Amino acid sequence: MNESSWLHGVTREQWVVLGVAWLGWVFDSMDATIYALVLHPSLAELLPTPSPGAAVSQELIAWYGGIIFSIFLVGWTIGGITFGLLADRIGRTRTLIITILIYAAFTGLAALSQEWWHLAAYRFLTALGIGGEWAAGAALVAETWPEDKRTKAAGILQSAWGVGFFVAAGLNWALSQYGWRLLFLVGVLPAVVAVIVRLFVKESDRWISARSAVAADRWRPAMMLRRLFQPPLRRRTLVGSGLAFVAVFGLWGATNWAPTLIRNLPDLQGAAPSRVTESVSVAMMALNAGAILGYLSFGPLADRYGRKPIFALMCLGSLVMVPVVFLASFDYAEMLMVLPLLGFFNNGLFSGFPIYLPELYPTALRATGAGFCFNAGRVLAASGPVLTGLLVSTLGHFGRAAAAIALIYLVGLAILLMAPETKGQPLPK
Repeated sequence: MNESSWLHGVTREQWVVLGVAWLGWVFDSMDATIYALVLHPSLAELLPTPSPGAAVSQELIAWYGGIIFSIFLVGWTIGGITFGLLADRIGRTRTLIITILIYAAFTGLAALSQEWWHLAAYRFLTALGIGGEWAAGAALVAETWPEDKRTKAAGILQSAWGVGFFVAAGLNWALSQYGWRLLFLVGVLPAVVAVIVRLFVKESDRWISARSAVAADRWRPAMMLRRLFQPPLRRRTLVGSGLAFVAVFGLWGATNWAPTLIRNLPDLQGAAPSRVTESVSVAMMALNAGAILGYLSFGPLADRYGRKPIFALMCLGSLVMVPVVFLASFDYAEMLMVLPLLGFFNNGLFSGFPIYLPELYPTALRATGAGFCFNAGRVLAASGPVLTGLLVSTLGHFGRAAAAIALIYLVGLAILLMAPETKGQPLPK
């Protein structure tokens, strides 16, 4: 089949599954991005002030904002692993419904926060659903789409993250005049996707067959997790978790500092705050435009050349582009030209995970394994931003610190030497 006809033979049911999983991931991204967009105004209102009418200091906002973000990441990890287990027990579609309702409900409830810790609690609960939705959705798409079209479907699925960023940014631009609480209320909208799942998406036939074969077994989460570290799955679990750790560590430790880099460009110094904010927004959209291209390109390239070579390409591209972006003396216009390249490699790397991770595990452990690998290293990778801060004080330059973080992609290349190639192989049963 040539590339132009890859859509031939895809059924309406398969498109519905991909469309629903894609929408769920768009709203995942939107809900995850909302907090970053309203961090400053929400904490400026929720944190106590030293005296009536006084403003909350930037240091306090940064401190408590970081705490809430860390709590969110812990919730994401717990949700990804827990609901991955649940998806192998009760099914992919039921788990999709549960996780979408969780992150929709608690994003909306965050609008009712009266203290900073209320917001932290709601973000933790929101993250449980966001982490769980990925594992169930990735497994469902992998098991529903034809073997020769799975990689392209998975690439489309991952592109939803970039689209969700644009949705959140657009809503923030349109609704910012009404206050931060309304933006959280809009986060209830994904509940509509749960209704669509309930009405139109049936359970994976592969999961039904696998579940029927072990129907007499009791669900033992500890035993399922232990199986991930027993032969023949142990090597696959270590490889999958290691690659995900590299991707997340590099993103948080380097690329996510791009807004700070933009704010410190020489030609933006002394500019009006409104212009600086607009410039940062446009730059991040440029980066995400490149990311979407990376998400969509990984699947076709992996079909043609294999999973390992394209993972290596994305790691090499990130290894080069992070120092280029953070160390070169670009002005703002030049930065808008190189940021899409950084997004293509650095973010596009993530498109490999909904393709590769489900291919590593049999049906009975597919969501458990994929969810564990994608999320287990997330808490450790949260040390990336902290390490960047320490390197700034050691190396004396922000760009040098971010460039040093890029060395993590050498670890990714080393891990790939031990990774199994799954191109052309059917999903394990």
